[in-house]
Amino acid sequence: MPKQATVVAPTDCATRTAHPARVCAFVLAVALATAAAPVRAVDGCLLLLCLAAPSWRAVAQCVPPVTQALRDLARGRPFPTCAMAGPGNTASHRWASAPDHCPVQYTRAIEVENGFIYQCDYDGAISVSIDGSPWARTWWSMSGGPTVTEYSPTAKATLGSWDPQFEIDYANWLAAHPPHQPPCTGC
Repeated sequence: MPKQATVVAPTDCATRTAHPARVCAFVLAVALATAAAPVRAVDGCLLLLCLAAPSWRAVAQCVPPVTQALRDLARGRPFPTCAMAGPGNTASHRWASAPDHCPVQYTRAIEVENGFIYQCDYDGAISVSIDGSPWARTWWSMSGGPTVTEYSPTAKATLGSWDPQFEIDYANWLAAHPPHQPPCTGC
């Protein structure tokens, strides 16, 4: 986090030093330089660890970097990387595209004159792989609304417990969309 600059008023500076003009100019230059310093990017390694957790929202140290990374993605900034992750341990971002890259429970079909337009409730997904295998995919929206994470069977077996919201939403979707019954041919 950048340091907060303290600007000393020239009148205070002038009364406290022997060379008021030089010192005041130096203090003002340092204050302006540090105030304009860019905010540091999200640590990709920390982000990878947080997104592989059973619920990043439940880990206090994970909330700021994950929310910052989501804000950065919404502003068009690139997804951070982690050079120390080791082979097969990666995280990457992909924009949602319904119906192909959006879970069915979050896909909306809007009927238009010539067919359907599909929309996804989420804007993108961050996929995490551990040891070269899919681990989790976190769906997020630019509005800053809640995220939902889809865990792989391997992640579930390893973690033992995880945020079940993705499965709850899917079960609710299935209950609202019973399987299509073929027409009765022998009736």
